[in-house]
Amino acid sequence: MKHPTGSAEWIQSVITEFIETSPDNSLRNETNDKAFETTLVGFSSGADPIYEEFKTHVGPFHWTPAEAFALAYPDIQARPEDLSVISWVLPQTGATRKDNRKEMFYPAERWARNRIFGEEFNVRIRKRLVEVLVAAGFEAVSPMLCSQWERKDSDRFVIASTWSERHAAYASGLGTFGLCDGLITPLGKAMRLGSVVARVKIPPTPRPYKDHHEYCLFFTKGTCGKCIDRCPVQAISKNGHDKIKCRNHLKPTSADYVKSRFHFDGYGCGLCQTGVPCESKIPVAADVKE
Repeated sequence: MKHPTGSAEWIQSVITEFIETSPDNSLRNETNDKAFETTLVGFSSGADPIYEEFKTHVGPFHWTPAEAFALAYPDIQARPEDLSVISWVLPQTGATRKDNRKEMFYPAERWARNRIFGEEFNVRIRKRLVEVLVAAGFEAVSPMLCSQWERKDSDRFVIASTWSERHAAYASGLGTFGLCDGLITPLGKAMRLGSVVARVKIPPTPRPYKDHHEYCLFFTKGTCGKCIDRCPVQAISKNGHDKIKCRNHLKPTSADYVKSRFHFDGYGCGLCQTGVPCESKIPVAADVKE
C-alpha cells in the first residue's frame, strides 16, 4: 500500500527503502557486509519548546529547527510550527556489535569501518531524504550538512556543536542519555543518528520519558556503570564523560591503530557502547549482573 506523500509513513518508507536497496550501505570489507540492516524513525515539531531549552542546556549557539531551516532557505518565511524534525536511529549490526564486544582497547575492524563508511552512508541518507522531500514540494535541509555547522567550546560540556543529532533524537522520542553521553534508544546505544528539518507537518512522536537520563540504570537505579569499566582510557566515571580524554584516544591513538592494522584512514572506539546492558535495547534492572 502506497503511503500518502508527506506522511510519517511515507518518510519512513523513503529511509527504509534506501537502507535496504542502496549499494552504498556497506562496510566495504571483503564480504561487503551491510553497515546497517534496519532503522527507527521519530518526529518532533519545529515549535517544540525543547529546542529553545537546548540553548540553555547545550549553549546559546545551538540552532532551533527554524534557525537551521533559515540557513538553507533565507528567502522563505517558515513558522516553527510549519516545520518538522525527522530523526532516525541506525543500529550497528549484530556482527559489528559482537566483534567490538570482544575488544578491550582498540576498535574491532567492523566498528572502525562503520565509523567511516557507515557514516558516509548516513550522509547519503540525509542527502537522499532532502532530495526526495524537495522533489515532492517540501523544502528540507540536513543541519549537519550545512556549511555553517561547527563545533563550539562549551562552558558546561567542553565540546558541543550548533546542531546535535543526539538532542534531535531525544526531542523526537527516540531515547535518553546515558552516563557516557551516548543515547540509549529502543534499539540500544550502539548506533548512529541522523536528522533532517523539513517544511512539512508530521505528528510528533510521543516522548515516553520524563527525564533525559530515564533509560540509564546508573541514574535511575544507582546500578550498572558498566560503561565505566569498558572505557580503555578511564574517560568515563561516576561524574560523567571526559570528552578530552575520549577525543585523544580516538585521535591519534585509535586512528594510528586503524591505519596500521586495517590499512584505511579511520578511527573509532565504541567500547562503552558494546558489552553493556544498553548495547541493543533499553536495559532493565535484571540485565545488571553483579
